[in-house]
Amino acid sequence: MSIFYLAGLAGTGKTSVAITLCRMLQDEPNIVLGGAFFCSRTANVTELTDARCVLPTLAVALAAKSPDFAAALATVLNEDPLAASKPITVQIGILLQRPLTGIPPSSHPIVFVIDAIDECNDENEVKKLLQAISTFASSAKVKFIITSRPETHINASPISREDQNSILRLHTIDTREVMDDIRLYVNNAFSRQPLDQAWYTNSDVDLLAARADGLFIFAHTVVKYVLDTDTVADRMARLQTAAFAMKDSKVATGPLDSIYEFVLTRASDSAKVEPKELQATQQILACILMARMPLSIATLAEIVGRKPDVLRASLRRLHAVVNVPDNFDHPGLRTVHASFGDYLFERAAADLRIAAALGDESLFRGCIQVLHRRLYFNVSQSQTAYRSNTSLRPETVTPSVEYACLQWTYHLAGLRQPGSFDQEINEIFLPRFLFWMELMSVLSQVQRAAAMLIFAANKVRHPNMRRSEKPHISHVGAVNRACTLSARCQRLCCFVSGSY
Repeated sequence: MSIFYLAGLAGTGKTSVAITLCRMLQDEPNIVLGGAFFCSRTANVTELTDARCVLPTLAVALAAKSPDFAAALATVLNEDPLAASKPITVQIGILLQRPLTGIPPSSHPIVFVIDAIDECNDENEVKKLLQAISTFASSAKVKFIITSRPETHINASPISREDQNSILRLHTIDTREVMDDIRLYVNNAFSRQPLDQAWYTNSDVDLLAARADGLFIFAHTVVKYVLDTDTVADRMARLQTAAFAMKDSKVATGPLDSIYEFVLTRASDSAKVEPKELQATQQILACILMARMPLSIATLAEIVGRKPDVLRASLRRLHAVVNVPDNFDHPGLRTVHASFGDYLFERAAADLRIAAALGDESLFRGCIQVLHRRLYFNVSQSQTAYRSNTSLRPETVTPSVEYACLQWTYHLAGLRQPGSFDQEINEIFLPRFLFWMELMSVLSQVQRAAAMLIFAANKVRHPNMRRSEKPHISHVGAVNRACTLSARCQRLCCFVSGSY
């Protein structure tokens, strides 16, 4: 295979890998690094975001290393001096294919590196470039290493064909391996600093590696942020900020925010996205961020009332920051890092910001509708009332049903005005309350049912209560007298907890 495609979500370290590979290839006597092109939207150089500049740059780089190729290229350019300004499909034949066929064969493979091809502005030109490279590489004695975020137009190109190319997706690597690499990177960066007094510990390194959660740019940002000081006291203070309050520091979050802003701005381009499509994408994104566990495309689609292929299509321009599994049933739908949610809900510009309540409201309504459709008499399909039904796992208990049963109250509690949803509770949930309890029994979660209802009541009474806090069932009487949920829901809290 002549193409190695390295794909990864935003910030997973693709450029760092590309730079390291170039350094290794330069020192490898049996391989010729023909040239490298690092696309970049942050360098403020137009040519670095123009796919039409890639092949001319690689041709010039190889000519500087190979006199034979330089002579052959000069001959071709004498015949066609304007080759570099021609379409990409023509460029590759003039600038690479013809000169390479005109030089003596070499036992050393020629390798070209193209990094961050997704950062080129014109998607159509990128498609043409990848198509041209795929066709050329299959017949030439050269190899290409290409890195990119898994954007839709790149996923649809020939380089994403696993039967033709070698592909490594960084975001699918075992988290433990990634954490070990990040821990090694942070420790090496800190240990090289010429301060006599100890200012960090192995526990600090472990904590930062855990906070990175597989995102290399997070670790790189933290290292740069911490080391951009000269005193031990300042570094120790910044370590604490990075570990426990990074989202409150604009200095620390700046590099991450710029990545998120770029991706979201492109994804909401009014010239390419209809307002209704943007609203759908915002809703799905809010649901992913507020979901209490990773969901599959199929599960989330059923909860929010969409078709799986439509839901996936709504995320097509966000593959850089959202891991969208190829398999509809794989529960891996998640954002690249927790900091993305912090940015989107709190720090993003007004035209990009999304309210967290949008996710909770959509998930609550979706859960209630799932319970509406899926709860009925003898939903557990039990054959007798004299045996435990915890060993049963009827087909009706799909992942969406299980999520709805276990999480609806937490999404209710996350709403700004939970009391405004009494109608859904009274008309949809309460008539199916015993069926819900039946499924909670199947899921071995009967005791949790009481805590769920009490939590919802507590949240209404104490809106600053964190989701991780568990209510004390012994306080149910006081809670029920004070909560503002419907009287019928209060009675259910008492009933399930055994105090009614």
